Amino acid sequence: MDKKDYLVALRRIEGQVRGLQRMIEEDRDCKEIISQIAAVRSALKRVGILLIENYTKKCLVEGDKDLENEISELLRDLQSLF
Repeated sequence: MDKKDYLVALRRIEGQVRGLQRMIEEDRDCKEIISQIAAVRSALKRVGILLIENYTKKCLVEGDKDLENEISELLRDLQSLF
């Protein structure tokens, strides 16, 4: 994925969140709202995983960095993602 793909995915998620707001305003069924929340969380998780994959490939594998430090930071980021 490149920058454009990430932005498209995030705009889609933004639309889902606006949809959730409307659902709450319209007093929609709780099951529907919970289902949409799960969908948003899943979509955000996918974007996060793709970002980490790209970071790992571009920055860790190809970069000239302190690998041990970079891996520690990556693991901290993963913990916050999940």
